[in-house]
Amino acid sequence: MVEQDIFDIAVVGAGPAGLIAGLSCASTGLRTAVIGPASSLADARTSALFGGSIDLLKAVGVWPALVDQSAAISGIRIADASGRWLAAPEVLFRASEVGIEAFGYNVPNVPLTQALEEKSQACLTRITCQGVTRYEPRSAHVALFDEAGQQILARLVVAADGRRSSARQFAGIDVSTWSYPQSAIVTTFRHRRLHHGISTELHRRAGPLTVVPGRDGVSHLVWVDTPEEAERLLGLDDKDFGLELTAKLQGHLGTLSEFSPRQSFRLTGQTARSLGKNRVVLAGEAAHVIPPIGAQGLNLSFRDAATVAEIAAEAKRNGSDIGADATLARYDAARRTDISTRTFAVDVLNRSLFTNLPGIGLVRGLGLFALATSPALRVQMMREGFMPSASTPALMAQHS
Repeated sequence: MVEQDIFDIAVVGAGPAGLIAGLSCASTGLRTAVIGPASSLADARTSALFGGSIDLLKAVGVWPALVDQSAAISGIRIADASGRWLAAPEVLFRASEVGIEAFGYNVPNVPLTQALEEKSQACLTRITCQGVTRYEPRSAHVALFDEAGQQILARLVVAADGRRSSARQFAGIDVSTWSYPQSAIVTTFRHRRLHHGISTELHRRAGPLTVVPGRDGVSHLVWVDTPEEAERLLGLDDKDFGLELTAKLQGHLGTLSEFSPRQSFRLTGQTARSLGKNRVVLAGEAAHVIPPIGAQGLNLSFRDAATVAEIAAEAKRNGSDIGADATLARYDAARRTDISTRTFAVDVLNRSLFTNLPGIGLVRGLGLFALATSPALRVQMMREGFMPSASTPALMAQHS
């Protein structure tokens, strides 16, 4: 294969994380391929994407196809429903407190993936297959082979093929994994009362129950509970499930109806011990898996995508090998702190709900009390949570 047939970037994995990584790299002028199967249309979940992620969708030209299907998140309400003797006060974070109209938008996963796929067909080489079955290291690139034996050569591989990543295994990168005594139920439903763009998160002993605003009288539920309780809830008909959810929400959204088919999954965590090795960098769940708390997961993946595009493009402009150890080390250094701090914060918050260690609930309650009574502290928390202070990749800067 001649020189011009070698891709700068081969992204392994074609979910939202892989597609946005491919589009980000292609937008900087890198010759890019995305390898993986067409995405499922049965995903009932949504993703709360914050400002930087929306800016990235604008930068790669995808946001116009999604804006009419997405709901603005103008506020986030946190309520203590743990039943502990010292109940923390309710906290409401409003986007207007930091001078913006919305923290971000709640985007249905299926339209998101479809829009990314459609844009990818026009902007990069999209190789639709079951996945990569074999990797071979070469002196200045990697050879990747699909199930039909088709060969793809690339100087840098972006592993975005999920928590069991084959590309990560090829690179020889180990992971740390852990599990939680929890499962999450996801569904979509209609309700009589308006949500006013407010996402509600109830902190319960078994785990958070989060209702994220959707469009046209619809909201999206992530209900974390024990595996046994999740199994029981899945067995209820829609009427009884709706009654139990209404009781948990204390009538906050009025009468509930028209539930989509409920889905459930166990909560786990995972982090990679390195983010780059042997011409491979990790992005998305190949690099980090965290519980669905605080809507951090896919937003982290978007920052992975924008960062690898920026670093690889800069290396190419400088005449450097974009798959060299120095480039991989730059990516690891750029993403390590963001991933580690958010993984730690989500883990601690989740464990503080179901643990019985003395004083944990008190500390969490005092933290919520401080946020409820201090506007300055709320503003600081909002800026760090939704507008990270760490260096922002150029692709995630403001775009009109």
